[in-house]
Amino acid sequence: MTGTDRRGAAMALIEAELDRAVADLARMVAVDTRFPPGAGYGAFATLMEELLADLPLPTRRETVPDALWQVARGPARGERINLIAEAPGTGPACSLYFHVDTVCAAGGWQRDPFVLTEEDGRLYGLGTADMKGAIAAAVHALRVAQRLGLTLAYRPQLLLCTDEEGGLYPGIRHLAEQGMIAGHLLNFNGSAGPRIWGGCFGSFNLQVTVRGFAAHAADRSKHAINAIEAALPMMQAVQALRPAVAARISALPVAPGQPPLAAQIAITVAEGGTCGGQVPDRFVFLVSRRYAPEEDFATARTEIETAIRDACPAGATLDFDLIGHLTPTADPEGSHTPRWIRAVQEGFGYAPEEFVKYAAASASDSGYVQQAGVLQEINLGGLIRPGSNAHGAEEHTTRADLAALAKAILCYLAADFAPELNPELMAAPAAAAAPDPTTPNN
Repeated sequence: MTGTDRRGAAMALIEAELDRAVADLARMVAVDTRFPPGAGYGAFATLMEELLADLPLPTRRETVPDALWQVARGPARGERINLIAEAPGTGPACSLYFHVDTVCAAGGWQRDPFVLTEEDGRLYGLGTADMKGAIAAAVHALRVAQRLGLTLAYRPQLLLCTDEEGGLYPGIRHLAEQGMIAGHLLNFNGSAGPRIWGGCFGSFNLQVTVRGFAAHAADRSKHAINAIEAALPMMQAVQALRPAVAARISALPVAPGQPPLAAQIAITVAEGGTCGGQVPDRFVFLVSRRYAPEEDFATARTEIETAIRDACPAGATLDFDLIGHLTPTADPEGSHTPRWIRAVQEGFGYAPEEFVKYAAASASDSGYVQQAGVLQEINLGGLIRPGSNAHGAEEHTTRADLAALAKAILCYLAADFAPELNPELMAAPAAAAAPDPTTPNN
């Protein structure tokens, strides 16, 4: 059987044995990796070590030091365990990045978010689209490649990382800063559509703790300071910033027919109080800010803190804690992008003319990889679609997309796939033909 025949057989086998990938996904969904608090990373690493045991990908755990991510008043807890699975060897490598955390289950779920439910080809469960389904697709592709003896152009390195959904120090940042990312990078926190990634905004979450003085609910003396009531003008001050923030437009490219990307600010969490008979002495609210690459993070943070301090009533006190931050991702297109586009065409069946380059106001931890100076090129794929409701109730992907992504990954890694789009292969003849600078001229 030729290499091309093996690849064709592999594509068929992906479809024929998709049940195994679905079963893997069910086990992943059952492990609670919600952030906050992100307490399930160890359990998820254990599961993945089991699922990867039959592949020639030795695994190791890399834990982010506590001092880098812990915030005394923050919501995160538990070890930040990242799992790296890497094929041994010396050839060119390709890192496949996945974050293992999910958002918290939104209100409105009609199904158990931690039980994979299949209905009419749809796979419902927390993290199915963002992004445990992508992990299942990659593992499925690698199993099929191994079973058929498919020669790979790249040594795969799987990076299963923590705290993308809001942490202060995402796992991929730590791995990048420690020089642990091999080769070039594919990020699977993106769309199942025909997209060329044009970068994205940064985001940060600022936790505001308002403190008052507890007393009987009937006490109207000056000693009773209601933290919730004290917070109201402060939250209104955040709302008052919205028009000015939204007027900050980015030059990043947008999808056809969409308006320019604008900065955003919102209050996304608010909690406090104990019972109806007591003046609450503590109230916490979270300000979420998405900032354009053209903006300065420190300036954006100071603007919020100043507005809140100016609105703080007498007697109340404040604490500010940065509990999450993702930096903007600059234009990540590079020499491997045409090969990834071709692989997505093969897997999902898109035509070349369907691909469009655009950015997003959503944030990614890929900016930290660029910031560390490890890589500037980062290609994006995944399972998210407009109707998949990622981050919302009834999140889902489909069997068809799970198979399509597995095919795209397999094609991209396969040695016989589009060799003319393999930058390493194209560079080899040029390097061989170049004169040896150590050889004297005759």
